[in-house]
Amino acid sequence: METDYSYRVKGSWEVRRNGLISAEGVEKPKITFSSPVEFKGQSGQWTPEHFLIAAIVSCFVVTFSAMAEMSKLKFLSLEVPAEGKLGKIGGKLAFVEIVIHPTLILGAIEDHDLGNRLLKKAAQGCLIARSLACPVIMEEVVRTAEQVPVA
Repeated sequence: METDYSYRVKGSWEVRRNGLISAEGVEKPKITFSSPVEFKGQSGQWTPEHFLIAAIVSCFVVTFSAMAEMSKLKFLSLEVPAEGKLGKIGGKLAFVEIVIHPTLILGAIEDHDLGNRLLKKAAQGCLIARSLACPVIMEEVVRTAEQVPVA
């Protein structure tokens, strides 16, 4: 049996190159956005480019946490910085590469291999990343709490 899902989002123009995003069924505050500063947007605002990278990162986090729960992997933290790089493809500006840098902190060293495997599975399972034309590269770090440098 095939299931189709649908997600509705609405963007509206506010002023200059700024707007507001809302989503059907989402009670949280609307999100203001602008074009990037380098494209004459307002500084300090979310941009469509940030939204795309945030969609990948948030998808990766929830995919990994679901897989970890199903696999009974106990982890202490997961942080996923990411960077999207723009370039010209066929003379048009596009994302040419997105790199995610997940750092997984485990409670036990014996969970290292499982943690690594689940990070790789989450990268392959993230439906947002799979839906993009550009490559999404993962450069992961897995440590236990004892291996984390003290600041």
